[in-house]
Amino acid sequence: MTVTIFPLQDFPLINPGDDLADILVAELRKISLENGDIIVIAHTIVSKAEDKVYNLDEVNPSAFALQIGELQEKDPRKIEVILQESSEIIRMNEHVLITATKHGFICANSGVDKSNTPGETVVGLPDDPDLSARRIKERILQDLGKNVAIIISDTFGRPLRVGTVNVAIGVVGINPVDDLRGHKDLFGYELVSTVVAKADEVAAAAGLVMGQADEGTPVIIVRGVEYAQVDTSAKILIRDRHTDVFR
Repeated sequence: MTVTIFPLQDFPLINPGDDLADILVAELRKISLENGDIIVIAHTIVSKAEDKVYNLDEVNPSAFALQIGELQEKDPRKIEVILQESSEIIRMNEHVLITATKHGFICANSGVDKSNTPGETVVGLPDDPDLSARRIKERILQDLGKNVAIIISDTFGRPLRVGTVNVAIGVVGINPVDDLRGHKDLFGYELVSTVVAKADEVAAAAGLVMGQADEGTPVIIVRGVEYAQVDTSAKILIRDRHTDVFR
């Protein structure tokens, strides 16, 4: 299997209220899109289009946000947005705030990000990344006649590992996991617990091309990956509480 990963070059800046699907379709017309391609989209442009942008000048931090801001020496207005976007604080010290988002994702700062957004603004995660992915997929099928998978990605840290990596927070058209339990390994032993996070693997691969700084591009095409085309959700990648030994 040969996998090809390439960006949509010179993708335009997205502003709140923009029709992202319309813009994306126009940009995809410039390339030879193929059935089975996987389009990985940085959540930031989805969030911007869906107006998940907070103007910090309009945020009034609570007493709790002020307390955390003083502890961590961070802007309490951003802390307030993080708290609003969270359902639970998982861990906190003088450096880090780990929360569960309203979607159920566990990550730093509820996924609230200052990167690639101007002025005194921060961007939260889309309210329903799976639905956002579905709408984009449907527009591509309707306007371009191509059956593709969509992954909306964000960069998360990982327990016991240094650094962040791209993961899938919204999917459509691809099974986020490959359940290999019951299959045999090279020596004939039956796999009893191997479940591969296929959507996360694709998102991480796209991250090699997507970039994080000023050279970054928010839309990546991944071609050549074999995957099951099923209707499911990125939420199946969230570990159940009874198997979560870190919480």
